[in-house]
Amino acid sequence: MTARSHQSPSSTSPIVARAFAPGNVSGVFKIVPDPDPAKAHSLGWGFTVSDGVEVQVSRSEAGDSKVIFNGNQIVFPTVLDAVGRLTDDPLTIDIETKLPLSSGFGLSGASAYAASIAVNSLIGAQKTKFELASIAHVAEVENLTGLGDVCAQHMGGCLVKVVPGNPLDAVPIQVEPQPVYWRYFGPISTREVLEDESSHSRINDASEAALETITKLMHSSSPKLFERLMDVALGFATSSGLLADNQVKAGIAQARAAGGAATMIMLGNAVISTVPFEGCSETHLANSAGTLIS
Repeated sequence: MTARSHQSPSSTSPIVARAFAPGNVSGVFKIVPDPDPAKAHSLGWGFTVSDGVEVQVSRSEAGDSKVIFNGNQIVFPTVLDAVGRLTDDPLTIDIETKLPLSSGFGLSGASAYAASIAVNSLIGAQKTKFELASIAHVAEVENLTGLGDVCAQHMGGCLVKVVPGNPLDAVPIQVEPQPVYWRYFGPISTREVLEDESSHSRINDASEAALETITKLMHSSSPKLFERLMDVALGFATSSGLLADNQVKAGIAQARAAGGAATMIMLGNAVISTVPFEGCSETHLANSAGTLIS
């Protein structure tokens, strides 16, 4: 477990610090359980996008730290636990994003990671980004809000994880940055999926076949590699039983009828596609990674 540093701001630290972390689209995932939250994680395939969270942290006069999400104060234990491992001092953590919570874009991990990067600068803790990503990952696991997003948000780009044991290790897949299109229909509770042990074997069985195919694609000169990866993800979404929402099914069908590849975003009742479809918004597959802004 990551040790808490309880470091206070120094006299030379900035008054305000800002950081960015990208949203992450997970198309395939396999649960790798471990009683140690620093070792529990997921394998799978996905990619980061140009949109994400921008987090500003500042010192607070209040007795407790608070999280503001798009202008509204919310309860966000994953973020508070992550920054609590860096300092006991009360902070205001202001998160801004265009992406919806609980939609599968990994905003819990992005928010925890970006907040950790910003707090690290604010208090002059001088931790590495790897250490900060580890802190955010542990906070995610302990709060059952994710298992693998922070790895992608730490590295950026189109990535596959096929070797268990290191939550922050992934292999880049060479896919050109490009527009992708999404539509969100409603939330899925990551906590409920991760707590439901009966679904674990179904998910992991489906992921085995998907990851085997992805590994073969990685080492081939396959044309339209990204589209083929999306097709593999759709097969996983179907065989795992996670693709159950009729609106998501309809959105995928619309995109595929328009000649694109599309799948469900894990874990959210949301669609991601290579072509526009009814009611969608645009973002971009990008090599974005978490970074300090100021």
